[in-house]
Formats: sequence, C-alpha cells, structure tokens
Amino acid sequence: MAAFRNVLLAVSLFVPGIAFAHGGGLDGYGCHHNRKAGGYHCHRGTMAGQSFASKEEMLEAMRKHGKEPAPYGSPDRRPPKR
Repeated sequence: MAAFRNVLLAVSLFVPGIAFAHGGGLDGYGCHHNRKAGGYHCHRGTMAGQSFASKEEMLEAMRKHGKEPAPYGSPDRRPPKR
C-alpha cells in the first residue's frame, strides 16, 4: 500500500507540469517565437491572440492599426505620474 501511495504522490507532482502548453518566455510585447511550429504569436498586449510569421510582421501590423510599437515597461507605455 505504501508503494502505491508513493507512486501516486510522484505522479501527482510531475503530471500537472505536462498540462501547460508552454512555459512562457514572453517578450516586452507579450509575444514569443514558437520554436516547434515556427512563427510568432502573442498572449498579452494589443496583439493578444494573433499569430504572425515573424516579430517584424507583428510590428508592421501594429503600425497599420495606428498603434506605435512600444514594449511593456518602456517610457511610452507607462501611465502618467500623479
């Protein structure tokens, strides 16, 4: 019974990590390169939920929509001080 409990404990510790699609590694735009399938896609920011062939294509799409590309944390994206 103890052996079964130990196996169950080991499985419960390691299996949840497999359920995530990927571990992150987002850049300042809230996007990252997909190393397996290729391309570049966004999880956060103004382009969230969209996929592109490259980061350059995403930046061009931002410009076409009238948005000036500025990564998170840059002075252009910080709220004004009160």
